[in-house]
Amino acid sequence: MGIRSDLSAQLRALGVAPGDLLMVHASMRAVGTRAEDLIAALQACVSPSGALMMLLCGPEGAPFEGDASPAWHELGILPEVFRRTPGVVLNQHPIARFGAWGAPAARLVENPPQDDYYGPGSPLARLWEGGGKVLRLGADLDTVTLLHWAEYLADLPQKRRVTHIAECARAGAVERIEVTCLDDSEGVRDWSGDDYFAEILRLFLASGAARVGPVGGATAELLVAQDLVRFGVAWLESELA
Repeated sequence: MGIRSDLSAQLRALGVAPGDLLMVHASMRAVGTRAEDLIAALQACVSPSGALMMLLCGPEGAPFEGDASPAWHELGILPEVFRRTPGVVLNQHPIARFGAWGAPAARLVENPPQDDYYGPGSPLARLWEGGGKVLRLGADLDTVTLLHWAEYLADLPQKRRVTHIAECARAGAVERIEVTCLDDSEGVRDWSGDDYFAEILRLFLASGAARVGPVGGATAELLVAQDLVRFGVAWLESELA
């Protein structure tokens, strides 16, 4: 079999299935294949009624130019290759841009809220509401973006908020846009550890709640979004209250 068929077989053995709404985080160095091959294998697994979704953001140090802006380099090569994949739908959020591919792509990512872009009405909330999953392929423990949605759901007093300034290139001029949201860099409350997203995921994986297996050279983890968010909300309300 070819590399794409091999990857598809491994993904199916892990539990990726037709109709899945799948948010993907991957280290291509860990997977050890071309990003194009991984995307094709994922498409084959979730088709015909499913979708792939990734966080793309925008370039650092340059005005946001919508579809033309590359993905944020800190996210790795996969989101940028995904952005340029035929059929991928992009939203136009200047800070938290998402892309999606598949039959439900538009309803997953289009028209996100400008403020609280990980909160109600966001692609994260839509993935959760739709019974989606998160696929991790050798990614760092602190990279599960869905846990930002858990921060919105958690019943915590005085959640920390921040204001971001985004620069957008429009009609030949650069417009500065002010965006407010829960603190998505330092966390909604102080915590004694280094990164509470990594701690939540570490404990969730230790509980045996994820399906684990090889995909390429990476150890892959398939997480049910509602289970992870429920676990994250419980941890936040216990540890940060």
